[in-house]
Amino acid sequence: MSGPLTGVRVVDCTTVVLGPWAAQQLGDLGADIIKVEPPEGDTTRQLGPMRNPDMGAFFLAVNRNKRSIVLDLKKDDARSVLRRLASNADVLLHNYRPQAAKRLGMSYEAFRALNPGLIYVGTYGFRAAGPYGEKPAYDDIIQAVSGVASTLTPLANEPRYVPTIVADKTSSMTVLAAVLAALYHKARTGQGQEVEVPMFESLAAWVMVEHLYGETFVPPLDSVGYKRVLNRYRRPYKTKDGFLAILPYTDKNWRDFFKIAGRQDLADDPRYATLGSRLQHIEFLYEEIGRIAPARTNAEWLAALDANNIPAMIVNSLESLLTDPHLEATGFWQLVDHPSEGKMRLPGIPAHYGTTPASIRRLPPRLGEHSVEILREAGLAAGEIDALLASGATRVPK
Repeated sequence: MSGPLTGVRVVDCTTVVLGPWAAQQLGDLGADIIKVEPPEGDTTRQLGPMRNPDMGAFFLAVNRNKRSIVLDLKKDDARSVLRRLASNADVLLHNYRPQAAKRLGMSYEAFRALNPGLIYVGTYGFRAAGPYGEKPAYDDIIQAVSGVASTLTPLANEPRYVPTIVADKTSSMTVLAAVLAALYHKARTGQGQEVEVPMFESLAAWVMVEHLYGETFVPPLDSVGYKRVLNRYRRPYKTKDGFLAILPYTDKNWRDFFKIAGRQDLADDPRYATLGSRLQHIEFLYEEIGRIAPARTNAEWLAALDANNIPAMIVNSLESLLTDPHLEATGFWQLVDHPSEGKMRLPGIPAHYGTTPASIRRLPPRLGEHSVEILREAGLAAGEIDALLASGATRVPK
């Protein structure tokens, strides 16, 4: 059985995380991903521990199920190859800023003339038509401008970055959704289209799902900001022997929690009886859980809370996540043998498909590993390939 996107070809000209992780997920679903890299390779090839040059851990995390071809797009003959690849592709992804894409001859109009069915996806920092359109953008920049960093102010007394690349990864999921929607449209109509996925707008929409709050209404009925999640006491709670996530949520959850904690005074207080009234006093309640939690161990709390179906869970560290019993039981972590990098650990594919299972078919490629193979598939003769290698327009692994 093959993945749901078997037969789809994607030319991936993106670097770092936003585009590459989206392309990897398309590859997991069965698409043929041709990763186009500059002669120096994707910058993430240099990030993190590595056994061999250009194969850093960061690159290995977001580039499986791909083939790598080197094309120096500053050279005319390399751009000519890219056009040939795009003429037979379903999707082209890039993360060049709009003006840079035009300078490289990579505008949508140029590719549409070659392949009207092409789905052309530009992943930018900011929507091209706006005043920020040409500004450079990385995860920290987007966390700052989108309001993500400011949501940490109640905890740190100043804006802070979330310690994961949330802007890149959230925008990457937006790219994935956009490509799948455009592929569905193409399957129905045969038409390609230009798609723009800006990080700023993606994160602004993401942040304001809950935080638009009172400003949802015009004039506003309250301030921005969902009070429950901006609560400074919303955190894992210290217990007798560790930390635990404890989250009574429904009316029954809270009644049961007050009973377990021996706090009938709270159970009888009408201020804490309903979801709406609790929200007005949520800071006090979360602070109170912090005072109650140290009375028991993690195991004691989990036994009591699980018995009453009150949401609670252990706090994994990055290290313990690798041996989490649930992830081990579901086979999430995949141990593989890479031809050049040896034994590696990769996360599995979260979604399961009963009829068209996703799979890890190709391990992350060496820089230019498939250059010659892809050029041959594109119809180039041996002499043309030799000329591209000689000029530096393409390359193969050393």
